[in-house]
Amino acid sequence: MTISWQPACSIEIIQLRAKLLHVIRQYFYAENVLEVETPILCHAIGTDPHLDFFATSQLSGKQQALYLQTSPEFAMKRLLAAQTGSIYQIIRAFRNGESGRLHNPEFSMLEWYRVGYDLAQLMDDVELLLDRLLPADRFAEPAERISYQQVFQQYTGLDALQFDRGIYSHSAKRLGFSEAINICTDDHATWLDFLFSHCVQQHLGETGVCMVYDYPACLPSLARLNTGKPLTVARVEVFIDGIELANGYHELADVKQQESRFDQEIALREKNGAIAVSKDLHFLAALQSGLPDCSGIAMGIDRLLMVISQKNHIDEVLAFPIENA
Repeated sequence: MTISWQPACSIEIIQLRAKLLHVIRQYFYAENVLEVETPILCHAIGTDPHLDFFATSQLSGKQQALYLQTSPEFAMKRLLAAQTGSIYQIIRAFRNGESGRLHNPEFSMLEWYRVGYDLAQLMDDVELLLDRLLPADRFAEPAERISYQQVFQQYTGLDALQFDRGIYSHSAKRLGFSEAINICTDDHATWLDFLFSHCVQQHLGETGVCMVYDYPACLPSLARLNTGKPLTVARVEVFIDGIELANGYHELADVKQQESRFDQEIALREKNGAIAVSKDLHFLAALQSGLPDCSGIAMGIDRLLMVISQKNHIDEVLAFPIENA
């Protein structure tokens, strides 16, 4: 058997990645945003019902489960609660069961938090950074900013904030996705995820950067409810060529709301037969002590490199993708 030892991507891509990381660090240094490091291996993991994870255990001493992190979010917020000020991190993250054109189980993530920023200021920040990273022809115009409700209405004809199973089912048939009726049943969030991924996302960022903001409250993740708009949360996702590059929030700081969301997600994981997880008590204790008002976002560096280098598969920008690792 012949063993393939060489990198999957070209040396030019490896050099481009190094340049990309350098420009990112230059940007945050100039902005006085502190670079930090947090553990990849932790005692707890997120409760997101749609994410699977890698687990291991400590071999010496007390036997205990440890988890490779799907995101550094909880640990970074513990630093924010300790009054570090605005911070960023470039880290390796891990998600089990994710492999394909846009997914590798191990991937590079840029995550940052701006103390005192609301969602609009965070979007400004993203735009300033991408202006330095993307080729001029991909950022000739300012980023398009459109609410989730607007873009969902545009491509599905449905109001994302008002759920009626009959109306959604009729639209699914009209759009050619009758299977959604049995897949999504009475769950509003599942309907939104299904229709957004099948009918909306491919149209986003066709000519540049697109930011979709103010997500329905049934898709909250770790975003706070919008003041005066209780059916939405202060969440934004960034797209280019139909590819999701980043996901960010005006961060939820209310520990009771956060624990309630954890409980709901744990219940949903149990309902779906997913591996059981526990709430991250260190993170909740940090929220209890007081998280400063802040907004934060996570961006996939590998996907960004795909866009910059005009590659069609994530394997083309990784030195050693999972099949060759």
